[in-house]
Amino acid sequence: MTISFSSIPYRQTHSFSSLVCDYLAGSEYLKSFYRFGTDKAGLEQALEARKKHQPDRKILSDVLYDQYAEMPVHERVKVNLDLLKKQNTFTICTAHQPNLMTGYLYFIYKIIHAIKLAEELTTLFPGHHFVPVYYMGSEDNDLEELGVFRYNNRKFVWDGGGQKGAVGRMSTKTLKPLLDELFNIMGPPGAYCDELKKILSEAYLQQPTIGKATQFLVNELFGKYGLVVIDPDDRRLKASFANVIKDDLLHQTAHDLVSQQINALAQRYKVQAQPRPINLFYLKDDLRERIEEHDGTWRVVNTDIRWNEEQLLRELNDFPERFSPNVILRGVFQETILPNIAFIGGGAEVAYWLQLMPVFDHYGVFYPSIHLRQSALWIENRQSKMRRQLDLGIADLFKPETELVHDFIRTNSSDDWQTTTEMHNIDQTIQQLKQKAIRLDPTLKASAEAALAKMRHQVEVLEKKMLRAEKRKMQQVVEQIGKLKNFLFPGNGLQERIENFLHYYLTYGPIFFDMLKDHMEPLKHEFLVAEED
Repeated sequence: MTISFSSIPYRQTHSFSSLVCDYLAGSEYLKSFYRFGTDKAGLEQALEARKKHQPDRKILSDVLYDQYAEMPVHERVKVNLDLLKKQNTFTICTAHQPNLMTGYLYFIYKIIHAIKLAEELTTLFPGHHFVPVYYMGSEDNDLEELGVFRYNNRKFVWDGGGQKGAVGRMSTKTLKPLLDELFNIMGPPGAYCDELKKILSEAYLQQPTIGKATQFLVNELFGKYGLVVIDPDDRRLKASFANVIKDDLLHQTAHDLVSQQINALAQRYKVQAQPRPINLFYLKDDLRERIEEHDGTWRVVNTDIRWNEEQLLRELNDFPERFSPNVILRGVFQETILPNIAFIGGGAEVAYWLQLMPVFDHYGVFYPSIHLRQSALWIENRQSKMRRQLDLGIADLFKPETELVHDFIRTNSSDDWQTTTEMHNIDQTIQQLKQKAIRLDPTLKASAEAALAKMRHQVEVLEKKMLRAEKRKMQQVVEQIGKLKNFLFPGNGLQERIENFLHYYLTYGPIFFDMLKDHMEPLKHEFLVAEED
């Protein structure tokens, strides 16, 4: 089986916001919202600037060695863990919550993008080392989102067995029935299926928490490339961030800074994330709730937990791990603990990072180069044949179904339903009549124009009816276009936002990741298309 790869500009996919497309195009309006470009020159500038903003590498190394202590570590991961102790080693980071079974395909694409970019930068900037990092958003508590994945046109849902709070801390004990259900339909049988069942079983049945299970799974799939996984839910890491936590609790600085940035962006674009006065959650046991302040009293929403200022600061000093940053401060935390020069995120992440630079500046934290993760569309053999039979180009696939149908009929049908020539003749006749009427009585001009407009409308109505008749004659082709679009864009959305990696791993095995990595071009910034020939 041969697979060909191509790419198209993101704007041509009609699937990304104007903000993202303008950002990739280097819009002048957006240049004040970020610091470093996404090309080689921008990354070199970020690298030089990052050298002046070094994290506490001892804390970072201690945490990572502890988190990897109880799992098999790939040789390249061992090398990268040691390299992170050195001042000339930097990270390329992507972040995502611990979705069950990785959730969606874009989870995979994010990680492979980080791996490929790290490899390319190692070549571009000799004398430096670049380590790809997956930053796990283990403190997220949205189980309705994280406990869902799809396989073989079925939706699998895990309710957590009644657990609440941070999903990364949840026990895996109630996952066996779901895995049994998945394994019963997983296939086709063979080495890839057996291998994947073993990996998933070791991850979700032998690891104690979802966070540990996700780290194990991602390490098994991507450790051979040197990917390092970090779970920021750690007391030592939070303690190194305590000054920012304290400032947000007492002075609520981020709220005003982000609000100003939002007001500027909102003049042209949709705002992605709204700040709160306090951008922190309180995290304890099975609890993760927002912190609010009223008249000198801080409280945890939906609980009886209250502090005055002295009690609050004592809590922060004694238990920094109990304070969890939300989307507004999460990036500041990430860049505090990692020697990062580039962050890779989806369209929504790019949008909200463009709101945040003043917060980084206020706290003296490095603001990295922001990269849109490379998206991909996978066209399997059957759909490839359909595309070719319909004579559709790759870019055509991203057009709305109605437009594709209309274009196909216009190109491949007779002209019997089109009225362009007739309408032109009618226009000429009406214009002649209009001139006669005006010569007889100038006040008849409006009546003549109204008659012309009415006639045009009636011809348009007739043309639409003839088009529907032509469609009925070509119904089989119309249905083929619908099937093709539905397979490649399920739910009228991007494939990567619906489907899971399981199907592709079971089909191709680990080479699925190799193929994606080999053909991703992080500095090209285009949408990747893979097609079976």
